[in-house]
Amino acid sequence: MTELLEATAQPTPDPPTPDPMVPRVFRVERTRQDTRDTYTLELSPLDGEPLRFAPGQFTMLQAWGIGEVPISISGDPHGSGLLEHTIRNVGNVTRALVHTSRGATVGVRGPFGTGWEVERGAGGDVVFIVGGIGLAPLRPAILHVVRHRDQYGRVVLLYGARTPDDILFAPDLEHWQDDCGIDVAVTVDNAPHSWRGRVGFVTSLIPRAGFDPLRTTAYVCGPEVMMRSSALALRDRGVAADRIRLSMERSMKCGIGLCGHCQLRELFLCVDGPVLGFDRLEPLMSRWEL
Repeated sequence: MTELLEATAQPTPDPPTPDPMVPRVFRVERTRQDTRDTYTLELSPLDGEPLRFAPGQFTMLQAWGIGEVPISISGDPHGSGLLEHTIRNVGNVTRALVHTSRGATVGVRGPFGTGWEVERGAGGDVVFIVGGIGLAPLRPAILHVVRHRDQYGRVVLLYGARTPDDILFAPDLEHWQDDCGIDVAVTVDNAPHSWRGRVGFVTSLIPRAGFDPLRTTAYVCGPEVMMRSSALALRDRGVAADRIRLSMERSMKCGIGLCGHCQLRELFLCVDGPVLGFDRLEPLMSRWEL
C-alpha cells in the first residue's frame, strides 16, 4: 500500500507567480505633511502580508479611477511592516493620493527596480548626497546604515534643498546627526535673512566633507544635473566611478520594461535601474537628447 501511495502521489505545485500588473490593495493608516507640498503615506496591506523591498526600489502607486505613478519607498526596510511613500503633490494622481482619507485604500504594484546595494559600503566610508525630495528614496538606505552603524566607517550626509521650508525629514536629520554618528550638512539655494545655515548648491559641500575617497561608497539622488555634477566632483576627489551609485527616475509607466517610457538608450530604467553605477551612466548622462 505504501508503494502504491508513493507511486500515485503528485508533486505539490509551486505557488502561482503574482501578476506584476495587478495591484495589491493597501489601506491608508496615516498621512503626514512633511513640507508645504510633500506628504508621507503610511500604508498597511489588506491581506496582512508586508511588502518586502530593498532600499532604492519603487512601487507603482495607484489612486483608484485616476491613475498610477512611480513612487520610491521611503520607509524602513526592517521596520514595522507599514509601507511608506513620500509624495510631492504635483499632479492629478499625486493630489488624489495625498488626499486619500485614512482608512481608504490605494493600489500598489511592485516593488520594482534595482536597489542602492548599501551593503557594498560596509567596511568603508559612506557618503550620501541628496537634492530636494531625493532624500525620500535614500532614507531606507540611511536607516539601514543607522541600524548597522558599527559596520561602516565615517558616514556623511550632504543635503541641499530649495529653501529652509523645503527641508525634508528635519527631525530625522537632527536625530541622525545627534544620535547616530552621521555627519549631516544642510544647505539651501535661497533663504530669508533669518536663516543661519549654509546657502549654496549641495555640490559646494563635497570638497570640505571629511571622507577617505579610496574607501568610500557614495549614493546620490536628486535632479539629474545635480547628480551628474555631484558624481563628477566625487570622482575628482578620487572616488571610483563604480563606487558612485545614482537613482535615475525617468517617466516610468509600467514598471516591468514593456512600455518604453523610461528608456535611456539601451537601458529601461524601471528594470535595469533606477539605481545604477556612475561608470555605466556617465556616457549616457552627458548626452542631453537621450
